[in-house]
Parts: sequence; structure tokens; C-alpha cells
Amino acid sequence: MEISIIKIGNSKGIRLKKSILDRYDIKDKVELILERGRIILKPVSKPREGWEDAFKEMNDNEEDILFIPDVFEEDIDEEWN
Repeated sequence: MEISIIKIGNSKGIRLKKSILDRYDIKDKVELILERGRIILKPVSKPREGWEDAFKEMNDNEEDILFIPDVFEEDIDEEWN
């Protein structure tokens, strides 16, 4: 796909069509990757987005149990006294 470079104030930039923004879920930012003569635009992802709601749902469903026992039990505390 060929697109034009446009003047933006003292800089230059590119415009992306709405269909491209929607298809790649691009919101406000992209990651710019410079690689072997190429410029790559990558959508910025938020890997932990939605975790708070998921943890709350786990707690509500009583699914937030420890698989490994807590290491700070009373017998360990005695060593520090």
C-alpha cells in the first residue's frame, strides 16, 4: 500500500484510514520499530488490561485459591524472634 507523507506543523507524518485503525485496533499510540531499512508500526497493546475485572470475578466465584502454600506461616516467623 502506498500512502503520502503530509506536512504537520514543522514535522511530517502519515494518515491511516479508519479501516486500518479498526482492523488493527489502533487507538492513540503505535510502537515504531526501525528494522533493516524498514519502518514498522505496531499497535500498542496493554497486556494487563482487564485483569482487575477478571480478578474480581475470580474472587466473587471463590476461585482465587493458592496452589502453593503461603511461605510466611507462623513457624517461619519463629525463626526471626
